Amino acid sequence: MSDYIITFYSHFGAMRYRKEAEQAGLRAILMPVPRYLSSSCGTCVRLADVESTVLIPVPTHPDEIEMIVKMTGEDSCVEIELQ
Repeated sequence: MSDYIITFYSHFGAMRYRKEAEQAGLRAILMPVPRYLSSSCGTCVRLADVESTVLIPVPTHPDEIEMIVKMTGEDSCVEIELQ
């Protein structure tokens, strides 16, 4: 299982996505964007213990997502494409 960080163009987009992810049964945490990632709004959602990117829910407003990264270490990640 892996952790993913999703950044957004707006704080509202991050809050809406967290709610949708929790409704899909995922552990979603609203948090500040880590320093090694850039973001337009400074807020991201961390999905904890997700089995694969297939399980990441597509939001009702996908245009609000800036990027999705898979955590590969403490301060390292790989950007992935939204499926």
